[in-house]
Amino acid sequence: MFISCTLKPSPEPSNTEALAAVVADALQERGVTVEHVRLADLDVKPGVQTDMGAGDAWPGVHDRLLDAEILVVVTPTWLGRPSSIAQRMLERMDAMLSETADDGTPVAYNRVAGVVVTGNEDGAHHVISEIGGALGDIGYTVPGQAWTYWNQGPGPGAEYPDTEHGHEWSHSTGRLMAHNLHAVATALAAHPVPPPPGS
Repeated sequence: MFISCTLKPSPEPSNTEALAAVVADALQERGVTVEHVRLADLDVKPGVQTDMGAGDAWPGVHDRLLDAEILVVVTPTWLGRPSSIAQRMLERMDAMLSETADDGTPVAYNRVAGVVVTGNEDGAHHVISEIGGALGDIGYTVPGQAWTYWNQGPGPGAEYPDTEHGHEWSHSTGRLMAHNLHAVATALAAHPVPPPPGS
């Protein structure tokens, strides 16, 4: 499941989703079924519970998260930080810390996650570490090198679709990301993390 945290509602094109498509294609080549959700198209209420009441679109996203073995968070960089929508997503996922399966296993266990970031200024590694760290707290397994990013460099400049600058590196890193996510998800499916002691 690819969750896009672009600030742009559909049908506006997203630079970060364009890079994420490289990762999605590489996963599909490995037989993975991929779906995409753009949170800017949904009414995701603020809060830290799974269901914030009437009109809240997050419960449907949450259900799809629990159906997915692989999560890829897709976000632009704004002022050196994840988008505000990415932060809201993490706040809503906070409720997953206390949710368990029938055997006591936290619901995010035995699922893997990675991050795709774009931005015209520095900050991609900071964004990756913020989101990756939060997903680890929630219970996801974040494999090594399960990320890719594209960065034009300091100051204003061309956007990702408008230049070939850096694409070769970003794409090869994205294909490696897909390889690592698939490999670790396959390993966890074969040998899942058991429920915590005493659960």
